[in-house]
Amino acid sequence: MSILHDLAATIEARKGADPETSWTAKLLAKGPEKCAEKFGEEAVEAIIEAVRGDQAKLTAEAADVLYHFLVMLAARDVPLDAVLDELARRQGISGVAEKAARGRD
Repeated sequence: MSILHDLAATIEARKGADPETSWTAKLLAKGPEKCAEKFGEEAVEAIIEAVRGDQAKLTAEAADVLYHFLVMLAARDVPLDAVLDELARRQGISGVAEKAARGRD
């Protein structure tokens, strides 16, 4: 099992935890919209560090992004394996062809 699977399992287990004692439970208690908002905030922070070029800060922000991404998925009951399956489905397909198939640029 990967660290992402371990983290996703921990997040899932915290769904029923006390929001006063668990940051994850506190985020989830605020609802999917707040979880998505927090993911967006963390993504922006990672972008800022990528532009600045500080590898250590980008690494820390990237970890925050992955955590908040998994919380956002959990808030909508989307399992990590569903995302990984979608990536596997796309593997070996040109990004240009895949985007064209979805009808987006």
